[in-house]
Amino acid sequence: MHFDTTTRQRWMRVLAHSQPAALSARMSALSLAPDYDTLRAPEIGLVQIQARMGGTGERFFAGDATLTRAAIRLNSGTLGYSYVLGRDKAHAERCAVIDALLQEQPYFQTLMETLIAPLEADRAARIAARQAEVNTSRVDFFTLVRGDNA
Repeated sequence: MHFDTTTRQRWMRVLAHSQPAALSARMSALSLAPDYDTLRAPEIGLVQIQARMGGTGERFFAGDATLTRAAIRLNSGTLGYSYVLGRDKAHAERCAVIDALLQEQPYFQTLMETLIAPLEADRAARIAARQAEVNTSRVDFFTLVRGDNA
């Protein structure tokens, strides 16, 4: 089955940002345990982070981040990949398995509705909660313009 790039980017983003415990629990609830071969065992490495001041300036080296990647092949031949921040090898492997399953027609609609959409909603809720927490301590600064003393 062929998917457009934005659809796959969406589910890969959701999987990469998912909480490991939440993904594991949802996989267990769906009884997802497909047979697969490991092409690239989960491995941990570093990636360099680059940034720009104001989003438009010259690039600069901002630091390193730990990344875990994995690649699997389902018995049907479908390949699944994952790259997740952090050092959780089991999470990276689960994400690769879900990536492969989402590429197969029998699983696509069910997984999009019962796995990807709820994980996406969980992340949106976490972001909203964090934003609300930050907003409680926000200070709005303003400048009063004084009249001309001439």
